[in-house]
Amino acid sequence: MSAAPDDARTRELAAALERVRRRVRTAAAAAGTAEPVLVAVTKFFPAADVVRLHGLGVRDVGENRDQEAAAKAREVRALVEDPPAWHFVGQLQSNKARSVVRYASWVHSVDRASLVDALGRAVARHREAAAAGEQEPGPCATADLVCLVQVSLDAEEHRGGARPEDVVELARRIEDTEGLRAGGVMAVAPLGAEPGPAFDRLREVSHRLQQALPGARAVSAGMSQDLEEAVARGATHVRVGSDILGPRPPVG
Repeated sequence: MSAAPDDARTRELAAALERVRRRVRTAAAAAGTAEPVLVAVTKFFPAADVVRLHGLGVRDVGENRDQEAAAKAREVRALVEDPPAWHFVGQLQSNKARSVVRYASWVHSVDRASLVDALGRAVARHREAAAAGEQEPGPCATADLVCLVQVSLDAEEHRGGARPEDVVELARRIEDTEGLRAGGVMAVAPLGAEPGPAFDRLREVSHRLQQALPGARAVSAGMSQDLEEAVARGATHVRVGSDILGPRPPVG
């Protein structure tokens, strides 16, 4: 593990990270489940903060904009010997697939067949280019890209997500695509509604998926404001940004 710098920002992150880790531990203990993976979402924060978090033991980092994530991943890779696993957690356009597969180990937001196909083609091209020495190999050069099916728990189409009844079919398409692996499901709680019932529905979808694909066990759910409700309902991954990194810095 690389040592975290000893500066005011690192101490701030360390304190916030410990508070979140304590919340996760407490929620998992109350639910009688294993502790989920904590994905620190670093949108709008610099690569230096990712390096600080790496020194504090964080090995899973989330981003939801490819342009920012790609640049940040390159910078972090140059600064640490064992860079974190990058999780792409935002809505993804198919034309960004070739960029995302260069750095991401996980894509949490697969919600349509065309994106599955684009990611499969992108992984194939990346592997060919990496084998030919034309491109620095990313994680999916040697391991399958883990794809989670994003499930819509409301009627807000702009937030993305597949219909619950379409999840198994989409996951099968992922599993049948060379270079991809169906890892499970992801969802965001509906705006303005209690998260608990929404995460109950996600758990039901996950159970149905596991009947078809027993290995697709991941459940990515819960953020700063509702991680306890998600952990209580079987989340294996929680995505936390502001409660670790603080308010987003001004943009522009």
